[in-house]
Amino acid sequence: MPPGAKVLRSDAQRNHDLIVASARELFAARGVDVSVEEITQHAGVGMGTLYRHFPTKDELIDAVLDDAFADFVALAKSAVAAEDAWAGFTRFVQEAIAMQAANRGLKELFTGERGKRRLGASRARLRPLLAQLIARAQAQGALRPDFAVEDLAAVFAAGPRVNELLFDGLRVRT
Repeated sequence: MPPGAKVLRSDAQRNHDLIVASARELFAARGVDVSVEEITQHAGVGMGTLYRHFPTKDELIDAVLDDAFADFVALAKSAVAAEDAWAGFTRFVQEAIAMQAANRGLKELFTGERGKRRLGASRARLRPLLAQLIARAQAQGALRPDFAVEDLAAVFAAGPRVNELLFDGLRVRT
């Protein structure tokens, strides 16, 4: 447990988790403008319970963003561990793009102003894994040597429809 983190009673932890899960589901389906009233109804908790855990909506958005980034980190770790670095790289890109495409709220957070503080910290946590993933694919001679972590933003912006064309252009031909 991180220093300074408070320990919640089991019922309080359950309510916290319900609120985050509900917000994540509603944000994914309808975007981050979903009202906190809808989130509490979906979670089956009262407004006071929500505000005890998340005094502002931005704090709730940060919690949902942390939750989503944990999925990206797990995906990146799995990709880095792949024996075939090219397969790990392409799987990461395809699954990360699919995660974004399926989640309207995440897409809004990546392209909007909300969650910027937390987004920067989360990206900093993910960046070394992505650099390692890219370096492994380059070391195995599969990925162009001029591709860098910064180029992933353009890859994600291209979206799922251009993956095969994009991968063809990034792959080293011998």
